[in-house]
Amino acid sequence: MGDQDLFHLLALQRVEGVGDIIAKKLITHFGDAESVFKAKAAQLSGIDGVGSVLLKNLKDKSVFEKANKELEFIKSKDINVTYFHDKQYPERLKHCIDGPILLFSSGNINLENKKIISIVGTRQITSYGIEFCRKLMEELAPLDPIIVSGFAYGVDIVAHQFAMENNLQTIGVVAHGLNQIYPKTHKKYVAKVEQNGGFMTEFWSSSNPDKENFVRRNRIVAGMSEATIVIESADRGGSLITANIASDYNRDVFAVPGRVTDKYSQGCNNLIKTQKANVLTSAADLIYILNWDLDKEIKPIQKQLFVTLDNDEQKVYDYLLKTGKEVMDSIALHCDFPIYRISGLLLNMELKGLIRPLPGKLFEAI
Repeated sequence: MGDQDLFHLLALQRVEGVGDIIAKKLITHFGDAESVFKAKAAQLSGIDGVGSVLLKNLKDKSVFEKANKELEFIKSKDINVTYFHDKQYPERLKHCIDGPILLFSSGNINLENKKIISIVGTRQITSYGIEFCRKLMEELAPLDPIIVSGFAYGVDIVAHQFAMENNLQTIGVVAHGLNQIYPKTHKKYVAKVEQNGGFMTEFWSSSNPDKENFVRRNRIVAGMSEATIVIESADRGGSLITANIASDYNRDVFAVPGRVTDKYSQGCNNLIKTQKANVLTSAADLIYILNWDLDKEIKPIQKQLFVTLDNDEQKVYDYLLKTGKEVMDSIALHCDFPIYRISGLLLNMELKGLIRPLPGKLFEAI
């Protein structure tokens, strides 16, 4: 796609009242975005959904200035742009009527001949969810799927981390432009994600992570994937929205069951109870339902023998080795860390398989 084609597509996106569905209708009818702007009012008014207000907006010249500014950003930052007619555009997303006409991406994303699954869930992931996600990634690794998630707190970032640990390509679909990362604390993962995978968005550099953008983002997560997995969720949450979108797109949905008393299993249990999701207890369930062809022997993944710890993690680990079991408050007190800091350290160490939580809010070194 040349600069002129991209310029007019960007301009069309900035016409007020032109969403992805209307844009596709206009492009299909006139052949390309430039021809849409050159079309006469009589021609445009014949398109379903184009009324007098939209006709007026299509004559707004300010959209070209905005498009030019965004094009300069794309070129200066070497952003990859994929048009919905391109071969590189996610194949399943092409069949979603409201799929974006343009996708912006960074990193080393390769969707060719790949199984794609999305993993979503609560931002308040528990040790149960972490351990399930770890095991699932290890079991799926020989099949080399792409793991898609939203790069948010909780289930999202855990899924990305375990995907990278198992050398799986992972894609973070973000709810803002590629000029920023949200949440900011996840910037430390960006370089590693882009080594084997990357980031994808429909939003311009002028877009911030506003609440409504996350709902729009969810349709990309669901639409580009063969299946959506909900690891943990309360009875309400964004992950359930993604699951419903996936179901509307006729994608398979899976949910990890949990105890009826667990807050962050209620959403998953309800999906299963109402038959909106398949039960997922291991990778074997996913492989069976999706009818993936196991054309090669699945070999066990060798565990990482040596784990790198930073100074703070080493201090906590040494303390737990010495004491055996301890509650978070005591760990923070004896290691001289504030509670918010010790909470993050313990989560990272749990992800690395160095410690495990116990009943009574205790932790012990493994």
